[in-house]
Amino acid sequence: MARAAGVSQPTVSRAFSRPDVVSQETLERIHSIAAELGYRPNELARSLISRKSNVIGLVMGDILNPFYPAVLHAFTQSLQKIGRRVMLFSLPPGQDVDEIVPQLMQYQVAGVVITSATLSSRAAEAFASGSTPLVLFNRTVYGDAVNSVSCANEEAGRLVARTLVEGGHRRFGLIGGFATTSTHIERRRAFVEELRRHGITELREEPGGNTYEGGYAAAKVLLSGPDRPDALFCISDIMALGALDAARRDLSLNVPGDVSIVGFDDIAAAAWPSYDLTTVRQPVETMTAEAIAILIDQMDRPDAAPVSIRVPGELVIRSSARVGPAGSA
Repeated sequence: MARAAGVSQPTVSRAFSRPDVVSQETLERIHSIAAELGYRPNELARSLISRKSNVIGLVMGDILNPFYPAVLHAFTQSLQKIGRRVMLFSLPPGQDVDEIVPQLMQYQVAGVVITSATLSSRAAEAFASGSTPLVLFNRTVYGDAVNSVSCANEEAGRLVARTLVEGGHRRFGLIGGFATTSTHIERRRAFVEELRRHGITELREEPGGNTYEGGYAAAKVLLSGPDRPDALFCISDIMALGALDAARRDLSLNVPGDVSIVGFDDIAAAAWPSYDLTTVRQPVETMTAEAIAILIDQMDRPDAAPVSIRVPGELVIRSSARVGPAGSA
């Protein structure tokens, strides 16, 4: 390319890495020849050499959950619009985020977003002491100074409980995800507190592991006895879909006549006529925009204080639950 353009190799390199120091005529000639040859600069290699990157590392720990492909799409589209690229790291179930932190650093990513995975205090400290900004999406680390954006889980949990109580329900069950995650902790805590505020202290619980199969199995346990709950709150939609199928197919229960079922996320399948699931819609687009804004701001201002944002969700009423005034408002 340098020979064809009649310039030196360093000039070609500067045309792509520092175009401001190359004359317009030379720049146009080099780019024209590059287009003819089908040349594209290797951004990853350039970042490793220059230690400056246009790449955002996106770590996903639950990519099989239908909620997270929508999150991935929102992040990649939004980042590409502002000239950023995404490098995806997918964590298998049970793997600690800490294990891939060295990989993130090796690739010299400009920033990191971690979704659906829990960060240890040790890893949080590593990011805080370094120069790579980090944002947790749909997760919170308690007690550590880490940027985070999530749905207002406690507000939503209270609304679900209040809506079901006002719909006439008195026997409650909960199908949980992973007990140590902030999403499970916050949604469950607020749900329980609101039930107690209405004088309801008994709550039957089963773990569902944030999977369809787990929700199915948990619902069969909760709904098999004569004193079964008349309302189930599932910490995620994927478990709620399993619970719906278990109630109808295996136990021949009417939903919502015999039992109301409410989920959380509003994944695409929740609106399918076969499910028509009442659920809390997480505002993915707004949450994504907030996370990216924090990331870009802290790339420009490394000393900025950590930010924690909670975005209100929306209770979407469908036919899987009998609801009261709180849900119909």
